[in-house]
Amino acid sequence: MYVIVVGGGRLGYYLSKGLLSEGHEVLVIEKDQTKVERIEEELGSICLQGDGCEATILEDAGTERASLLVAVTDEDEDNLVACQVAKYMFNVPRVIARISNPKNETLFMKLGIDVTVSATNLILEHIGQEVPSHPLIHLMELKDRDLEMVEVRIPLDAPSAGKQLKDLSLPQGSLVLLIIKGHDIAVPTPETIVEPDNRIIAVTNTQAEQQLRTGLAGG
Repeated sequence: MYVIVVGGGRLGYYLSKGLLSEGHEVLVIEKDQTKVERIEEELGSICLQGDGCEATILEDAGTERASLLVAVTDEDEDNLVACQVAKYMFNVPRVIARISNPKNETLFMKLGIDVTVSATNLILEHIGQEVPSHPLIHLMELKDRDLEMVEVRIPLDAPSAGKQLKDLSLPQGSLVLLIIKGHDIAVPTPETIVEPDNRIIAVTNTQAEQQLRTGLAGG
């Protein structure tokens, strides 16, 4: 998959490094020459110096053949423009924008951005995980598909504790992707037993979120 990353800061660097390790073709667009040199020194010749908001730069990047564009600069406005140009001028199927101000999320969605990622909201959600009444954490919304990726921490008295996944009453269409046990991560099977203090990463329909939470963590 060809992925364009707009923004070569720390987030763009680690995102690109991860995508390369998974075998994807990656191009980073970054205005700052110093950042370009640092990335190319460590990751190879994967950078294009320029403004990812400009159509000419995106054309030079071969954006018309990209499967995904991710805009992760420090400026919400730049991320929005880069995603819109990629989506509507170059027909990129999926665009993802980083947002610093959570208030911009609704606007971005109305303007056609497929997925927004807000560090502020993620941090607030993880603060909330320490509150017993909030065992479910939102990780990402896929609003065009009416889906959410969530994390559920399993308390000691959860109805799911000690049971196999296949025996749980989970909402139809929900999918458990990962189970985190301390520092270990496992891809579950139907026979996987849910244990107290597990953290479960799942995808579910937004309307079934409460039912998933109840089935895994209880009321």
